[in-house]
Amino acid sequence: MKKLKEVLNGIGYTVLSGSDEIEISDIKYDSRKVEKNDIYVALKGFNTDGHDYIPEAISKGAKVIIISKILNIVGNVTVIKVDDTRLALAYMSANYFDHPAKKLTLIGVTGTTGKTTTTHMIRDILLKNNIKCGLIGSIGIKYNDKVIHTDNTTPESYEVEKYFKEMLENKMTHVVMEASSQSFKLNRLAGITFDIGVLTNVTSDHIGPGEHSSQEEYVSCKNKLFLNSKEVISNNDSLYLKEVLKGVEVPITTYAMNKDADLKGCDIKLINSKEFLGSEFTTTGLIKDTFKIDMPGEFNIYNALCALLVCYKLGVDMNKAKEALLEIRVRGRMEIALVTPTYKVLIDYAHTEDGMKGLVKTLKDYKPKRLVSIFGGGGNRPKERRYNLGEIIGGASDLSILTMDNPRFEEITSINNDIKVGLDKVDAKYIEIPDRKDAIKYACENAEEGDLILLVGKGHEEYQDIKGVKYYFNELDVIEEIKKNLK
Repeated sequence: MKKLKEVLNGIGYTVLSGSDEIEISDIKYDSRKVEKNDIYVALKGFNTDGHDYIPEAISKGAKVIIISKILNIVGNVTVIKVDDTRLALAYMSANYFDHPAKKLTLIGVTGTTGKTTTTHMIRDILLKNNIKCGLIGSIGIKYNDKVIHTDNTTPESYEVEKYFKEMLENKMTHVVMEASSQSFKLNRLAGITFDIGVLTNVTSDHIGPGEHSSQEEYVSCKNKLFLNSKEVISNNDSLYLKEVLKGVEVPITTYAMNKDADLKGCDIKLINSKEFLGSEFTTTGLIKDTFKIDMPGEFNIYNALCALLVCYKLGVDMNKAKEALLEIRVRGRMEIALVTPTYKVLIDYAHTEDGMKGLVKTLKDYKPKRLVSIFGGGGNRPKERRYNLGEIIGGASDLSILTMDNPRFEEITSINNDIKVGLDKVDAKYIEIPDRKDAIKYACENAEEGDLILLVGKGHEEYQDIKGVKYYFNELDVIEEIKKNLK
C-alpha cells in the first residue's frame, strides 16, 4: 500500500472529494482490471473515453478516481482533478514504482524505420559483452530469457515503469527501448531522462487519423526524445535533421554512409552465397574495422552503424561487438527463415509504402534468379494501400502469390481484387492461393535454383485476424514443417 499523496507527488491536482491522505493498492487505467482500493485513471483514447467507465471502476472497488473533466461521480470515492490524465499517469507510475528509470542506463531509439532491428542489435552487443540489458519494443519486453507480449511499440507509461522495476529487480543495468513518436504524443515517456537518445531516420510516414495530424507534429514528437536525453546519437544522412534536433544542447555524435560523420560506413559488399545473405562493410572515424552482418540491405548497415556507435559510447569491446553482429537475428525483420541448396526464404514485417519499397529494392540488389513474393492486404484499411502493395511488391517480383494477411471484417476476395489493380498496372505475374500456409508450401515445393522467397507483412505476428477473432498462425511453424520434409 502507498499513500495517495506520495503517488501524486510533483503533479498539479485538485481534490474534488475525499482525501489525498488515504492509502491505495495499485494504479489501473483499464476499468475491467480494477480491484479493491485501486486508483482508476480515466484516459481519453482515440475511440473511447475512460471517463465513461468510471461507474464500472467504482463497482469493482476503485478507491480513487483521476479525471480531467468535471463529472457528477456517485460513490464513496476520492476524486482528483488534473489537467491531463495521461501526463498524470506517467508521473504517478514513476512515483508508485519508486523511480526505477533513475537507477538504469536507458537508451531510447526513435525513427520511422529501423527501431526494432537497432534495439535488438544494441542489446545483443551488450549481452555479448556481459552487460545485462533489457529491451522494450514492438516484438515485446525482453530480459534474461523472458519475453512479454506488448500491444504497442512503446507500452503505456504504467507498464514502462513496471517493467523497468522488474528488470532492475532481475539485475538489469541497462535497458534499450523503442521510443515511438506516438508514445511522446500520448505522454507515455513523460518525466523519463534517457542516457542516450538515438535517431535512426525520419521520413514522411505515420500521418493520418489515429496517428499524427501533420509532418510537423510527427517530427516535433520525435524531438521530445532528444530534449530529454543526456547525449544524442544521430543518423547524419537522415531527412528532417534540423527539425528533429531543434533545441538540443547536449553532445551529438553522428553516423552516416553518404555525409561526413563521426562514424562512417563504406566499402560495402553485398554477399549472396548458398549459406549467407548479408553484407560486409568497413568503418572509419571513431571505430576503424570491418564488420559482417547476416542480414541483407543497406538499411541494416545503417542499423549496425547506429548500434556500434551506441555501444562504443558505452565502452564495449568491439571484437565482441563484431561477433554479436554476425550472429544477430531479429524476429520478422529481414529474417532468414530457411536456407536450402536451391532457395532461401525470408520473412519481413514491411507494411508501409516506404518499408515495402526499401525491402524489394534491397533484395533485387542481391540479384536472385527469381524474387517470389507471398503477400496479402489488411482488411478495413484504405484501398490505396492495397493498390500500392500490388504495384510495389508485384512490380519488383518475378512471381507474386496473393494470399491472406489479416482480413479482419472484409472478404479476402475483395482485398485481393484491390491488390490486383496494382499488379495489373505493372503487368505483374501472379497467382492466388488464399490459404497462407498453402501459399508458402507451394512456393517452396515449386522453387527454382537461386530463388529468393519473400514472405511479406506478417513478420513477428503469430495470428490472423478474421471476423474479430485472432487465430493462431506463425509462419515459422510452416517453415519447420517444410524443413522436416526436406530432411
